[in-house]
Amino acid sequence: MKNKFTVEIYGQMYHIVGKASPGYIREVAGHVDEKMRGIAKNNPRLDTAKLAVLSAVNITDSYLKLKQEYEEILHLIEDDQP
Repeated sequence: MKNKFTVEIYGQMYHIVGKASPGYIREVAGHVDEKMRGIAKNNPRLDTAKLAVLSAVNITDSYLKLKQEYEEILHLIEDDQP
């Protein structure tokens, strides 16, 4: 069952359709909004499209670093198994 949500990110309304809960969608949208506002604060001349791309780059960087750490932890656990 898909749910429809409306969220605000950096002053724009977006309609999201998905299986996730409303709380989760709000959390994701809030994270993106927070990243965009943080970048805009330090770079006030950037337009919305550039802010969105830089936010995507920053979020992806964080994700990939966490993924790498997770994989390293899994390898440590696997190596520690008898």
